[in-house]
Amino acid sequence: MKLQVTQENLTRALNNVSRVANTRGTLPILANVLLKTVGNRLSIAATNLDIAITHYIGSKVGEEGSITVPARLMQDFVSSLPSGVIDLKLDDYKLNISTDKYQSVINGISAEDYPVMPAIADGKSWKIAGKTLKAGLQQVVMAASNDEARPVLTGVYLHSHEGDLYMVATDSYRLAEKKLMKSTDEVQLLIPATALQDLLRILGEYEGDVNVTHDDQQVLFKVGDIELVTRLIEGSYPDYRKLIPSNFASSAKLKRADLTNITKVSSLFARESAGSVTIHLDGEKSQVSIRSVASQLGENTSAATAEVTGDGIITLNSRYILDALHALSGEDVTFSFNDKLEPTVLADPKAGDYLHVIMPLKS
Repeated sequence: MKLQVTQENLTRALNNVSRVANTRGTLPILANVLLKTVGNRLSIAATNLDIAITHYIGSKVGEEGSITVPARLMQDFVSSLPSGVIDLKLDDYKLNISTDKYQSVINGISAEDYPVMPAIADGKSWKIAGKTLKAGLQQVVMAASNDEARPVLTGVYLHSHEGDLYMVATDSYRLAEKKLMKSTDEVQLLIPATALQDLLRILGEYEGDVNVTHDDQQVLFKVGDIELVTRLIEGSYPDYRKLIPSNFASSAKLKRADLTNITKVSSLFARESAGSVTIHLDGEKSQVSIRSVASQLGENTSAATAEVTGDGIITLNSRYILDALHALSGEDVTFSFNDKLEPTVLADPKAGDYLHVIMPLKS
């Protein structure tokens, strides 16, 4: 293998793929990245056996070849080089890296020993705008669970329903749902949230369409010159729509910034109670007030003007409220519930494509 690449392109590719290289696994080679010439391009890939990311960059190929080298060392070294052209040359299992004033040799392992994710042979394919996918991920992924005891809830459920494509995540304490686009395809994918967090980083400022290909075991996202493939989570996602109320006894409409401010202030006094705050909807005063108590520090009540329908009181986790308000993008927000033991729904009154459900705490 003998080729030339630019430092900028190689650094960007290594930054994208190296994060999935696994230094703690039972297979030492999983701590490496795979470098391989493909036509007139260099492919840089890494996998942890559940997720694989491949980034293709333009190169001037003199001789074809492939090698795996330690991901962390390669990433740190190349990012430390000055911008310009880098020469890569393989001598047996030693990768020679040189520029005008830097020369280094990194010992590698044969590419034949590197595990490769199986290709998706007979999968379905469709497209989604990169901006749409990114916005949806930013609004939904945070609600997925980290508890491996319930693997189904560690995923994001991407599915079609009545002609629309939806993305939803829940950890059983909160739920976020986003309607992405019209869809005539039948889609039922349970994707690990960790893989979608990597996809979110890859999307960055990408302006084009994302090509999605999937079968029963895997899904592949192609973002320009970058490919991410991940195994799907096995199991059935809960019928979450039954949890979302359609009518509400108590509801308030107010400025999102106002609700964010009073929640932030109240959360300062809620740290010792695991973020617990009590929200009061007062129709007579046309306001929403939030109260929090810290037995050692004091207490706080903050209020904001709102259009209130039906008085009500409910206790919620302030961090979940702030996450929901951050995910919403409109100027106003509606805050609605039926009873102090039933779910609260936050939504944008002008956009019907996103809602955030928070389960109450016992007060």
